[in-house]
Amino acid sequence: MKIAVLGAGNVGSALAARLTERGHHVILAASEPGSPRLAAAAAASGAETASAADAATAADHAVIAAPFAAIDALLTDEVRDALAGKVVIDATNPLAADYMSLTIGHSTSAGEQVAERLPRSRVVKAFNTVFAATLDKPVLGGVKQLLPVAGDDADAKQSVIALGDELGFEAIDAGPLTNARYLEPAVEFLIQLAYGQGLGAGIGLHLARA
Repeated sequence: MKIAVLGAGNVGSALAARLTERGHHVILAASEPGSPRLAAAAAASGAETASAADAATAADHAVIAAPFAAIDALLTDEVRDALAGKVVIDATNPLAADYMSLTIGHSTSAGEQVAERLPRSRVVKAFNTVFAATLDKPVLGGVKQLLPVAGDDADAKQSVIALGDELGFEAIDAGPLTNARYLEPAVEFLIQLAYGQGLGAGIGLHLARA
């Protein structure tokens, strides 16, 4: 697939590397097309670079991997038009500036707010529950990391589940997009364990089965 990764930070660059390893055509974009961080991420992953609008236009699927606070700046009218009808994977989390709390929750989620800004796109919540440090380690402690996938478009959700499985995760149908309200706090719990309790970033979620 042609996949636009909108965001060249830790998550975006790690995802771009995994996707290019699997043979996907990845186009990386950042808020500043000429930024050294974008160039470094592209060099490390083998991805192409383009403006956000051009990347979205060329791609079949898109991943939003920018900070949630930057969503309004990222999703310009041109980008929103380019994403119309396409599967958009929202990998954002509404983290506070110190990462140790969430800025929204209970009655909405980052996933739902992204969908509100992209009413013509097929928004799916996924990849937000995996740390950037372990995106290249789908198996931790001998078991696959859990990759919940939430969305309201069944076909779009299945395509993202297939992508997660291809990358080595245990991708599961996590229900409608409103369930992003529960997936995003799960990430904050991981952050509290990793950094508040000192377990480090090499941890992830696992679904135990009887």
